[in-house]
Amino acid sequence: MHTEALTELAEIVLAVERPHPVRVAIDGCSAAGKTTLADELADVVQARTDREIVRVGIDYFKRAPELRTAYPIESPESYYLGTWDHDAIRERLLLPLGPGGDRRYTAAIRDPGARALSETPVRTTAPDAVLVADGGFLQVPALDDCWDLRIYVYVSFDTVLRRGTARDQAWMDSAAAAEERYRNRYIPGERMYVDQIQPRSRAQIVVDNEDPANPMLTVN
Repeated sequence: MHTEALTELAEIVLAVERPHPVRVAIDGCSAAGKTTLADELADVVQARTDREIVRVGIDYFKRAPELRTAYPIESPESYYLGTWDHDAIRERLLLPLGPGGDRRYTAAIRDPGARALSETPVRTTAPDAVLVADGGFLQVPALDDCWDLRIYVYVSFDTVLRRGTARDQAWMDSAAAAEERYRNRYIPGERMYVDQIQPRSRAQIVVDNEDPANPMLTVN
């Protein structure tokens, strides 16, 4: 991301004051650029402070596929409502870093494919640490009250389809298979989230990432 935008975001993050670690959500749809932004932002924040920066990907908190039984596994509903273990995200990551928490957190419960349990150890943060977490659907009711700053990375669904297909064809059978999954599962699930939660309007910061070389920041 452009250096100027990252500097502005870092200043906003460091201006948030809490009597516990500051929990920053990098929210957005698939292929919006959440992980890249979170990685770069964590580095820029760390360069500007002596505070501890905790970098976590919420994709490491997925339920095992065999536990996603509420909806057909390939459905948009399963993707949106059944993929992530919100209880684990709250209890093992966000609440320990929040008010009255013991600051003992886990950064992962499974590998990104959710097949194997993670051996990530429990760690303890400093009282003034900053958590930078990226993932999808971070403003759902089960998680929303646990964030101290919400950054929403916006791209259109046309861009989600184009970028996601290009990215995911590497691990799927073909570009056509990747496109079908986006059209039939990922994008419909993300439309549900956008329609129900209105994350772009609820986030404190919106990063329009349609052009990654020239992102536009909006403070709500």
